[in-house]
Amino acid sequence: MTAFETFRREIERTPLAGWRSFVKWLRRRLPTGLYTRSLLIIIIPMVLLQSVVAFVFMERHWQLVTERLSMAVTRDIAAIIDLIDTFPDGSANAEIVRIARDRMNLNIAIEKGNELPPPQPKPFFNILDHILSAQITKQIRLPFWIDTLGDSDLVEIRILVDQDKTLRVYARRNHTYASNTHIFLVWMVGASLVLLTISILFLRGQIRPILSLAHAAESFGKGQKMPEDFAPRGADEVRRAGLAFMLMRERIERQMEQRTAMLTGVSHDLRTILTRFKLQLALAGKNPDLDGLNKDVEDMQSMLEGYLSFARGEAEEDVGHLRLSNLFDKFEMEAELHNKELTSTIEGEDEIMVRPNAFSRLIGNIVSNALRYAGKVQIQARHSAKWLTIVVDDDGPGIPERSRDDVFKPFFRLDEARNLDSSGTGLGLAIARDIARSHGGNVTLSDSPLGGLRATVRIPA
Repeated sequence: MTAFETFRREIERTPLAGWRSFVKWLRRRLPTGLYTRSLLIIIIPMVLLQSVVAFVFMERHWQLVTERLSMAVTRDIAAIIDLIDTFPDGSANAEIVRIARDRMNLNIAIEKGNELPPPQPKPFFNILDHILSAQITKQIRLPFWIDTLGDSDLVEIRILVDQDKTLRVYARRNHTYASNTHIFLVWMVGASLVLLTISILFLRGQIRPILSLAHAAESFGKGQKMPEDFAPRGADEVRRAGLAFMLMRERIERQMEQRTAMLTGVSHDLRTILTRFKLQLALAGKNPDLDGLNKDVEDMQSMLEGYLSFARGEAEEDVGHLRLSNLFDKFEMEAELHNKELTSTIEGEDEIMVRPNAFSRLIGNIVSNALRYAGKVQIQARHSAKWLTIVVDDDGPGIPERSRDDVFKPFFRLDEARNLDSSGTGLGLAIARDIARSHGGNVTLSDSPLGGLRATVRIPA
């Protein structure tokens, strides 16, 4: 491929690239809400239609009516000039003035002199000036001067009749110009505003059920209770979607209840067996040969409790208020007991709306994991209008990047057991992510500026 062909192809691709950039820019600028977009779908065609009507129909109507009126006034002026030429001695001037005033509704004056004022600058958008000048030039064919500017109700016209005689004419503006055309525009715009208001009211009624359904789905996704006043409303399609959501929610809740009931039964049976083991070991007395068996029973008890807690996910807890400062103070006290350094900062509102016990366990698992393997831990909380972000940094050994997704799997263990919680079951980070996702957020891991691991918890505020 030659250099010229390469250059030509680049030139051919440039308009397409520019169009794509414009489309991306327009998408970023356009509103994303359904209600706003629906309003634009109604307003934009209405504005375009009115613009076309105003430009095509009104322009032609305005010009045609103004041309007819100016033609009639010019014809009257031409008749007056013919009368003046018929009586050049001026004997009938008074009668001509009376006829013009009474019959033609024109105020005229026949003056001596042959000088006209200098021509005024022609306004670009003054349709009366152009049409009236064209009619006088076409019908009278004499030197003239007109004044159509200003807000006066009169239009002044001066015509040089002969070498020493000038005709001054004052005509009403509404006799030469279609001045009431704006009434149609007012009616058109007013009717459009009324129709637009009615459309907005009906549109709000159609959008409200969709917003209610979205709010209910969002609340259910965050593990919160669905609004009590939620019921399928609106159009048939929206009603079917709302009914399908309610059925889906009931099936999910029923499945969760069945799972919890099953786990409760399994927990009861397993705890009964473990209790028998403990009782038999206690009756056996202190025997060094049984220390290993006691340790195994304790580990089984700990693993059972951890698994049941992970499976339940504490989803039955209601949403309530929690102060981050109180939670972080508890972590600082725990760090002092283990001779570790822990600092915390809070940016924004201290009080948050979460499931208090579950959220405390979420942050507690992450902080306990950091304190187990690091000597210094930093907690940074940012509470904005939309998101709550909590970042936990430590100077521990960290977790390899290839294993950061695996540590969230239940019972997954690293060589350093970095993902273990305080019970040693390997469920600490799995429970943390499960709780974060039940709040509509997530937990991610990355490298910390302190040299260890950074855990970021981000949930909707």
